[in-house]
Amino acid sequence: MIRISLLVLIFTTCSCKYVEVPESIEVINDEVSAEAGDLSGNFNYMPTSTTGAVYERDSYTFSYSEEHEQSEWVAYSLDASDCKYTNYQRPYFVQDPLVETNSADWKNYKNSGYDKGHLCPAGDRKASLNSYKETFYTSNISPQLHDFNSGVWNRLEEKTRYWAEKYDGIYVITGGVLRDDLKTIGREGVAVPKYFYKILLTQDRSRMIGFLVPHKNSNKPLYEFVTSVDAIEKMTGIDFFPNLQDAIENELEKSTDYKKWSF
Repeated sequence: MIRISLLVLIFTTCSCKYVEVPESIEVINDEVSAEAGDLSGNFNYMPTSTTGAVYERDSYTFSYSEEHEQSEWVAYSLDASDCKYTNYQRPYFVQDPLVETNSADWKNYKNSGYDKGHLCPAGDRKASLNSYKETFYTSNISPQLHDFNSGVWNRLEEKTRYWAEKYDGIYVITGGVLRDDLKTIGREGVAVPKYFYKILLTQDRSRMIGFLVPHKNSNKPLYEFVTSVDAIEKMTGIDFFPNLQDAIENELEKSTDYKKWSF
């Protein structure tokens, strides 16, 4: 399976608790074409980290911000097999033993008025019970208003799963926009993002799309939240997909073509 081979090739020290984003693996084709898809198993899709605290799990990778007590991004590959119907029992949220500085305690969310919002959704990790359970570490959550979490953000997550099946697999990078002036909750000061983003790239590297969603419920159609990946990079200071060949990266990251994904 592509998803499994990706993780094996990208990381060679699976037993380590802390990993660094590896060196660039260049795409050798200057064109965005079907030929690029032949290299998807070798493609390093990890973003840069502004914190230097990048950790690998079996089913996703994340960059943790101790200052904000949450991940600045979570990255993973997604295909139809990850989204199959299961009847797994929903576990409790627990602190992540991988995070050397300790991820936020779930009690920070208690009586805060905010949900423990998944970054990598449990619905995206149903290929195995272990993958499903991994989404319940507190390193994979961010404070989200309930109407946002169950509303527009949930609609975007469902659409992401639809596209993963339609395009035979995609890469997903998601997180909150973390800044210094954010409201915080709990004893540890967990930051509440004002915006959340989700960036998608097909595994053949022919399509890329970015969504920037204000942290409030909305009935607007999803296409109204489409923005260029370049714009999200400027807001976050993160370089997404730095290992794409420059000509491909420059072309895809300026795109805001929702129709290209819908048809």
